[in-house]
Amino acid sequence: MGTSLLAPRPLKLAFAATLMIGVALPAAAQVATAPKATARIPLEPIEPIEPTDPQPEPDPGPGPGPFPDPGQYMCAADLNNNGDAADEGETAYCAATTDGGHLCPLQEVACVADATGQYSCPVGTQFACQTKVAGGPPSCSPNQCANLATTPIITEPPIEDPGTSPDGSVDADGNCLGTIEIFSGRGMRCRPPGLNTTLANCCKDKGKIVKDGMGSSIGSLGTKIAVVKGVFQGMSAAFTALRAGATAGQAANAGANALIIGLDPTSIAISLAINFMIEFLFSGCDQQDMETAMLRSSGMCHELGSYCTSSFLGICLQKARGHCCFNTKLGRIIQEQGRPQLTAFNGNLWGTAKKPMCRGFTPEEFQALDFSKMDLSEYYADIESRAQTDIQVDMKDRVDAYLNAVKN
Repeated sequence: MGTSLLAPRPLKLAFAATLMIGVALPAAAQVATAPKATARIPLEPIEPIEPTDPQPEPDPGPGPGPFPDPGQYMCAADLNNNGDAADEGETAYCAATTDGGHLCPLQEVACVADATGQYSCPVGTQFACQTKVAGGPPSCSPNQCANLATTPIITEPPIEDPGTSPDGSVDADGNCLGTIEIFSGRGMRCRPPGLNTTLANCCKDKGKIVKDGMGSSIGSLGTKIAVVKGVFQGMSAAFTALRAGATAGQAANAGANALIIGLDPTSIAISLAINFMIEFLFSGCDQQDMETAMLRSSGMCHELGSYCTSSFLGICLQKARGHCCFNTKLGRIIQEQGRPQLTAFNGNLWGTAKKPMCRGFTPEEFQALDFSKMDLSEYYADIESRAQTDIQVDMKDRVDAYLNAVKN
């Protein structure tokens, strides 16, 4: 074992406002232990989500929701020519036809009759003219229908990269027995709007929620992830309360209480985290989406690009953005500017978006880095701003939390 050094759908506005007003934070939440992560149970065939998430019925309209009926016939088309069918209106259920087949409503056009009464498809003679069981004139579509029971949506799981353990094995003298990695990271992904996220942007920047841990006890990426999981635990508590019959305000209180207990304001911007939790509450985002979005918006992730994480008939329905996320913004900056200097990373700086390579530097590699060639101005500006405002902001977060609890 190595050692790492420094290492649903959107809420309606009225309901969201009720959640915001109903948040009550305990004044005595001073414990600094990170909450445990909530277990995740996958729901096939689309995307694993938390078991506490509400599970909507399939959308009876033309476009399938996040949980289409496996007995339905579905079709997909890249209507805006952007390389996927992840946008709204680019997937649909097919209509049954009198010949026992199914017709895709995407790009459907009426067939044209000739002098003999024979119908042909104006899109192309290779496409059959069909009459829908529901009635109407014969029509055709260039898009193929398939039964989800026999042609399921193929979905990639979240990136599985636990990262390097911050505490490797040591001998009797305290010497590390594993490989030392400096500024190590973890491969993660978040998903932009698509079918599986119910068109929610799970990569959305929500501001600097997780605070940089340089110079504090919140130093390892594992601890940062534990802090992020605390927000997800708060969301799960809110879901549980809602499903048990709680009002919106009571559910928000339950989520906020679970969020704040165990989190120190020196590690997280509490007010932003609560807003983040509420916005994600009924979206199709999963736990890794949330973890990545929070670290990404806090400046701790390097994006590698996008890849298809869900497809149907070879057409991409959902994309994901792969990242290497680090314990601090400084770690991310040094990794970005240090890797090109080392021959060990030549030809493969970061791996791929689907399989990020986020290892830390060995001691020998770290000593070989030329810091005079690095531009650290982004981090210097962050230090200057933080030195002047952090204490005031942390105190304000705690005071606001107390006042919210008193008012509610």
